[in-house]
Amino acid sequence: MTMATKPATAVSAPKNGRSTKDVKYVYLFREVEQAEAYAGGQWEKVRALLGGKGANLADMTRLGIPVPPGFTVTTEACNAYLAAGENFPPGMWEQELEAIKAIEEANGRWFGDLAKPLLVSCRSGAKFSMPGMMDTVLNIGMNDAVAEKMVERTGPRFVYDLYRRLIQMFGSVVMGVPDEVFEAVISTRRKEAGVSTDTELSADDWLSVTRRFKEIYKTFTREEFPQDPYEQLKKATEAVFKSWNGKRAIDYRNAAGIPHDLGTAVNIQTMVYGNFSEDSGTGVAMSRNASTGEPELEGDFLMNAQGEDVVAGIRATQPISDLKRDMPTIYAEFEKIAQKLEKHYRNMQDMEFTIDRGKLWLLQTRDGKRTAQAEVHIAVDMVEEGLITKEEAVKRVKPTQVDFFLHPQLDAAVVKEQKPIAKGLNVSPGAAVGIVAFDADTAERWAKEEGKKVIMVRPETKPDDVHGMLAAQGILTSRGGRTSHAALVARQFGKPAVVGVSELEIDLVGRRMHIGEDILIEEGDWISVDGTTGVVFQGQLPTVVPDINNPYLLKLLSWADEIRTLGVWANADYPRDAERAREYGAQGIGLCRTEHMFFETERMPIVQKMIMAKHAVDRKEALDQLLPLQRGDFEGLFRAMDGLPVIIRLIDPPLHEFLPAYDELVQDLADLKVRMQHYHTLSEIDTALAEVRVKQDYLERVVALKEQNPMLGTRGVRLGILIPDLTKMQVRAIFEAACNCAKEGVDVQPEVMIPLTCHVNELHVQQTALETVAKEVMEEQGITVNYKFGTMIEIPRAALTAGEIAGVAQFFSFGTNDLTQTTFGISRDDAEAGFLMAYIQDGILKENPFASIDAQGVGRLMEIAVTDGRAARPDLEVGICGEHGGDPSSIRLCHKLGLNYVSCSPFRVPIARLAAAHAALEDNGR
Repeated sequence: MTMATKPATAVSAPKNGRSTKDVKYVYLFREVEQAEAYAGGQWEKVRALLGGKGANLADMTRLGIPVPPGFTVTTEACNAYLAAGENFPPGMWEQELEAIKAIEEANGRWFGDLAKPLLVSCRSGAKFSMPGMMDTVLNIGMNDAVAEKMVERTGPRFVYDLYRRLIQMFGSVVMGVPDEVFEAVISTRRKEAGVSTDTELSADDWLSVTRRFKEIYKTFTREEFPQDPYEQLKKATEAVFKSWNGKRAIDYRNAAGIPHDLGTAVNIQTMVYGNFSEDSGTGVAMSRNASTGEPELEGDFLMNAQGEDVVAGIRATQPISDLKRDMPTIYAEFEKIAQKLEKHYRNMQDMEFTIDRGKLWLLQTRDGKRTAQAEVHIAVDMVEEGLITKEEAVKRVKPTQVDFFLHPQLDAAVVKEQKPIAKGLNVSPGAAVGIVAFDADTAERWAKEEGKKVIMVRPETKPDDVHGMLAAQGILTSRGGRTSHAALVARQFGKPAVVGVSELEIDLVGRRMHIGEDILIEEGDWISVDGTTGVVFQGQLPTVVPDINNPYLLKLLSWADEIRTLGVWANADYPRDAERAREYGAQGIGLCRTEHMFFETERMPIVQKMIMAKHAVDRKEALDQLLPLQRGDFEGLFRAMDGLPVIIRLIDPPLHEFLPAYDELVQDLADLKVRMQHYHTLSEIDTALAEVRVKQDYLERVVALKEQNPMLGTRGVRLGILIPDLTKMQVRAIFEAACNCAKEGVDVQPEVMIPLTCHVNELHVQQTALETVAKEVMEEQGITVNYKFGTMIEIPRAALTAGEIAGVAQFFSFGTNDLTQTTFGISRDDAEAGFLMAYIQDGILKENPFASIDAQGVGRLMEIAVTDGRAARPDLEVGICGEHGGDPSSIRLCHKLGLNYVSCSPFRVPIARLAAAHAALEDNGR
């Protein structure tokens, strides 16, 4: 083809008199080898230099894929521009002008030429995809003179559609003119023309809109719209650089953990036109289904449209499958390109394309965003297709994505159309939809007797609310933190929960709650709770139920199990929890909280009787009643975990938690005295007096047990030493259950855990007494079972003296919630409800230490305990049983410290399995 020469009528390129320097700031798409050489042959460094978009455009050009010619201004140029007080680095602009000449030659069109004008687009492109960076500017190079000449060849409608887009995009993106002002003009024009869509506007309409846009531009900028194409290009380039330090971009980088020193590249690319004719079009498509992962093209396109029309929703798009019918040759070419790109990048691709008068062009490709379900499906398929290894597949799937398969989710399409009414802490993932119940008894009655779906709403929950929590679909509280009672129980039982919703005002007397001044929700009204995001909606939203038995997930987790070295156990208090944990892949029970068994409705009176007993004989009578109940609990656990270890923690919380609250008792007594004034019969008065005596006894006992700081008071090992019969009963129940199950052929592996040890002497006293009971039971039963006695490390002193403690204990289990509290010297609930969030927002703390283990403080204590403990007892088993056990970053630390296992709620076991595999891969440098 004979190339035309640039005519004299073209707008001349500006000159600034500076000579081009040695630093190469601009790379043509065809110069990818030069970029690679500069980056030392490392593709990640090429991406850092050219940005993700520019690197991929250059790479596609090298692969022979039809890409409109263009060039990239590097991220180094951006950083130099910002460092120089927003001045181009020496030589950069000259290089950009030379690059324009190169793409002029490649296209046979010239920038600013009236006969054969070259128009270009300008897009930002950092190393990582970043919402908040500068939007695209199309049709740079258009001006009044070019438009007038183009009309003669193509007709006015096409030309002024291009021109008005440039003025709007340049005005809003580059010059900061509010986009709404431009949109208002178009809306008004549609109304005047009596049409509903932009595509129905005529050439005269677009000419009128273009003139009005230029007036708006001048009003806001106090200057005429630039007619010099090079001025347009220069200002657009500067706008991209400046956008790197825009608030939206900075906020996104802070949230996503992206470094602030990377800079952004600028991509200048020849315009191709999807809106030129009926055989032109534009679209966006994925090489695989982004929702399900199925190996099929998925996307949308529009004929006779430009790129933003597809995403703007101004016209109803067509599914990409229709392209196969309408333009089979183009579809076949695109399908072949999609397969080629997938094999090259070894990942599902998200591609933007334009068809310009029957020719296909690729404008961008990148790794496509996808749902968790699709991520797993695609990773497994690509292993089986030979594109990636098992290790790569495991590494690609984030542990948090496994949550999708474990909990129902609110329908994403519906959520987009809804406005949340409140937001709190997302403490237990999944979606729950139900009617509001303000107390546990109502929640249980409505759920069990009337079959209603219930959301239990409380200011905060207590142990005696558990029955209502179990009956409810989900839990919502106005107070509490990530490790509050509501949060822990919700995670344990897989109940979606949002806690700490401070704007929630609950009126328990009036049975209603207010959110602000406008929203009133009464008991029985429907709400929807998203425990994954911490958001609350009014009304009944639909849910989508995932499936843990997804064959792709099961295969991926089996590969994770082959890779990881860290064991994954579960926290489970009941046989049904243990069965679920085992189904999800748990290799043992790392924590059975025996006190939870006491909170059941029929057992609480027996426990209270034991606490209230004034004489040993009365206490023994209550303990004798609890013994068979506990034995039955443990038998169920041993049967469910046949062949796997079961760690049972002896009673831990202070006794006052099993009694009514002081304020409630005082109020009950006051109410009784008021009611007694209306009694007339002796029988009524005697009954009331008897009730008063009971309440007074409870009140006296509550006062006697009251401690200023009960969480650091008489609990754990101290409680066992002061009331030895209580923990002896528990150990008897454990070993009677173990012996009974062993006789049935069950492989039992009991491990008894003594909580809150801080001194080796108290552990020695307690363990000696309890081990004596264990031996007595085995002698009585005529059978021996293998067992271990160990302790929880929850106090800094215990970690610092772990060498001594390991001389007595056969295993350690870190209770990291309490260890975090005692290390930081803070109450978790008070901190999360108060200053902790401010600390994180202000950068005093990087993250919540109750969500992820504090590596420098708590982690250091753990390291000391592991090192010193194993120095004293080389075969010491060490694990973690706090909810940190399901947190991926905490799991990485546990792997690094050489723990034997992590233990978490059953619903987080699959997450922990994958996270443990990630830790092993990172440790091996893969």
